[in-house]
Amino acid sequence: MKSFTQTTIKPEKSQDLEQSCFLQEIVENFEDGILILTETGELVHGNASGYSICNQIHQYSLSQSLVPSLIWNRCQSLLKNQMYCDNSTIWSEDIIIEPSLIIRLRLRKFNLEVSEQTYLLVTIENRNQSLKNIVFSEANQYNLTEREAEIWSLYRAQSSYKQIADRLYITVNTVKKHLKNIRVKKQRLYAV
Repeated sequence: MKSFTQTTIKPEKSQDLEQSCFLQEIVENFEDGILILTETGELVHGNASGYSICNQIHQYSLSQSLVPSLIWNRCQSLLKNQMYCDNSTIWSEDIIIEPSLIIRLRLRKFNLEVSEQTYLLVTIENRNQSLKNIVFSEANQYNLTEREAEIWSLYRAQSSYKQIADRLYITVNTVKKHLKNIRVKKQRLYAV
C-alpha cells in the first residue's frame, strides 16, 4: 500500500511546477519568436513562432542548423563585446532579408540561479506580420470598408500614393479620396 507522502508533491515543488507551466504557456503564446541559446549556440528552447521565423529565414540561407547563421552571427557579436555590456543591455537590430521578410532581432544575456551558465534570450519579430496585425486592428477600430483597409494597409507599409494606385488599379485621386475618408473615420473615433 502506498503511503500518502509518496504520492504528494511538496507544496514548494508544486508551486514551482505550476509557475514553470505558467511561464511556459506565456512564452508559447508570444506572437514574437523566442529562442533561448547557450553561449556555444546550442538551442535550449524555442517557441512555435521562433521556429516558424527561423524556417522562413532558412529559405534565404544556406545554413541548415537549427539557429540560422544570420541570428547566430549577431549573438556572437554580442558575446565578443560582453565586457561592454551587462545582463540589462538589450541589443536590437532590424534586418531586411527581403521586402516581404523584415525581422527585428533583440538579444539579451541572462543567468539563472540554478545554473552557472550564461544564456542568450533572442526575440525575433516579423515586422511585416506585426504591421499586418496592427493594420487589421486599426481597420476594425476605424470601421473601414474592405477597400479602405487595403489602401490603409499599403499606406502603413510606406507605399506612395502612386504605388497604391498602381497596385490596386485605381487612380491616385481615388487613393487620396479613400485616405481622406479614413482620416475622417479616425477623427470621429477620437472625437468621442
